[in-house]
Amino acid sequence: MQGQLRKMHTRLGLDSSEPVQYQLPLGDQLIALNPLLGKAIKLMYTGNILCVHCNRSIKKSFNQGYCYPCFTSLAQCDMCIMKPETCHFESGTCREPSWGEEFCFQPHVVYLANSSSIKVGITRQTQVPTRWIDQGAVQALPIFKVQSRHVSGLVEVAIAKHVSDKTSWQQMLKGKAEFIDLVAKRDELISVCEAELAEITRRLGRQSIELLTDQPIVDIHFPVDNYPVKVKSFNLDKNPEVSGVLHGIKGQYLLLDTGVINIRKFSGYEVEFSEQ
Repeated sequence: MQGQLRKMHTRLGLDSSEPVQYQLPLGDQLIALNPLLGKAIKLMYTGNILCVHCNRSIKKSFNQGYCYPCFTSLAQCDMCIMKPETCHFESGTCREPSWGEEFCFQPHVVYLANSSSIKVGITRQTQVPTRWIDQGAVQALPIFKVQSRHVSGLVEVAIAKHVSDKTSWQQMLKGKAEFIDLVAKRDELISVCEAELAEITRRLGRQSIELLTDQPIVDIHFPVDNYPVKVKSFNLDKNPEVSGVLHGIKGQYLLLDTGVINIRKFSGYEVEFSEQ
């Protein structure tokens, strides 16, 4: 099978013991990956890349699959997506105001997750639990519901003074993180961030932030038979062939006995996929 890579599709297990179900988009095809655990697979990069937005042929991709013109013009590629506290919509300088109104001015969730260790993160409410799965989190807990991406960024910055807002992907791929009492950590963080959170609600109104106290912790299990002792990452730009026995899938990574590959990083790359 041959086609463009895209971020893997995921579905949370139907019960707490079932692992995440993964599908690999390859052009218009979807390849079920869970049944391939323990089997040898190969991905061969053909040398072709198509922009994931405009579909033009490119030699180099930016920001996980975009051509340079799209990277520099689309709102979804602007720095404020990575740092929403810097949102400049009100200044009238948003690259695509209509896109911002649709995607940024909707309910977002601020959450705690346990992937390599505890972290704070944000996502659109519609992206729960997909965002947690993509980050390789084994536990997640929503702690605030806010009215926009900008507000979620302000809350995240306050909390990130006390816990990390990043995941160590190498550590995440080496094994399952130790259990963390996320409810206790939530209560601790709300207490130490009380002044900053009060200032945000004073400026933007009480309706801007809703504390979530009745949300359950979501446990996530990934289909992994063996974790790598040493993480070696494949790069299709340097070596067009990725092959080996599939030992697991976690986050957006395939874990092979020969190394790991971040599928999302190579969105837009055309590959031939085969089972050996």
